[in-house]
Amino acid sequence: MLCQFSFSNFRSYRDETVLDFQAGNLTEFSDSLVGDNLLPVNVIYGPNGGGKSNAVKAVMCLISTVLKPVYETRTNHHPLVVPLPIIPCVPFCFDDDAANEPTEFLVHFRIQDYEYRYYLSLLNGNVVSESLDRRKNGASRSAKIFNRENGEITLGASISKSINTSVNSKMPYLSFLFLTYSIPVIQEVQDWFESCIMRSYADPLAEAMIMIANNEEEHKRFVRILNDCGIDISDFKYDEDKKDIIVTRQLNGKSYELPYEEESDGTQKLFISLPLVMLALQRGSLLVIDELDAKLHPKLLRYVIAMFTNPNVNKKGAQLLFTSHDMSTLKSSVFRRDEIWFAAAGNDKKSELYSLYEIRDESNDRIRTTAAYDKQYLEGRYGADPYLQNMISGGEWS
Repeated sequence: MLCQFSFSNFRSYRDETVLDFQAGNLTEFSDSLVGDNLLPVNVIYGPNGGGKSNAVKAVMCLISTVLKPVYETRTNHHPLVVPLPIIPCVPFCFDDDAANEPTEFLVHFRIQDYEYRYYLSLLNGNVVSESLDRRKNGASRSAKIFNRENGEITLGASISKSINTSVNSKMPYLSFLFLTYSIPVIQEVQDWFESCIMRSYADPLAEAMIMIANNEEEHKRFVRILNDCGIDISDFKYDEDKKDIIVTRQLNGKSYELPYEEESDGTQKLFISLPLVMLALQRGSLLVIDELDAKLHPKLLRYVIAMFTNPNVNKKGAQLLFTSHDMSTLKSSVFRRDEIWFAAAGNDKKSELYSLYEIRDESNDRIRTTAAYDKQYLEGRYGADPYLQNMISGGEWS
């Protein structure tokens, strides 16, 4: 489970930026928490150009950087159900010094009895620094697994000293160890990275649909979920030859087969997204999707969110990170305050990321759950000013 992710000098983000899945000291939706006080959902709002997509791309960039060497060799790994999106590491653009400084990523995640800390620093495609530590839950000190600094690698007690410490500067040492050796702690960490599911729009049907179509139990469950969402299909199949979905609908006792392309945009989006949601819930994985709300009816978006926040559905601690423009879900009835994040760019073009939980009102108090989050956001009171307020106050319509 993801605990915390931080990064700097990536795309529109110049300074260190933290995205936290550790729950704050709040009472709302306390029964929805997963693991030991971790959030099941984080959503990022903000105007286009504010940096919300770049924040989730930072997560995707780290994961794809670790996984890319493994999947290029196509050996010693589990087959990916969902194609791996490759997100290039691009430094902050509006600062001449940024191009000569590394992009840094730091992720904390929990696997059973241990919390891992993985750090990666990249410059021009080369690894500048890298480290992996772990701490047993409840322990005060961490144990080093390996450390890499300017080409020099030192190993912790959990790795044999006979392990090769010479590796290509463009390859993460974590990836190299996994490809070259069978080390339980490295396998465990690699499995966590491989379990993360990132939404790739390059292949909208993906292979997840094939998996759902060929698994009878998941097939029936998928149809039930679509029916719960108000989509009255009776069945579907995946045509391997045409690489397309055929949907079955019934009318007056007769069955009619229709191509997927004739369904509404919202139905098509559900066909694309729901298999990934089901897979994440089944495995207890992190699911990262940019603009989950695009083409989805607000009620359907709420349904997807509720699948992660309902402990009776999310039994394995799956987590969802997504961006959204949908104001109808920006409410205390849908999210905890620490699950709502805002991305905004200043006049210096630097993006900032902060949660509703951090914001204070005019009396220096936290935003209350009785507040109309959507209304206050549109008024610009949370800093991530939407277009409408800016255009009206700036006289664009006068």
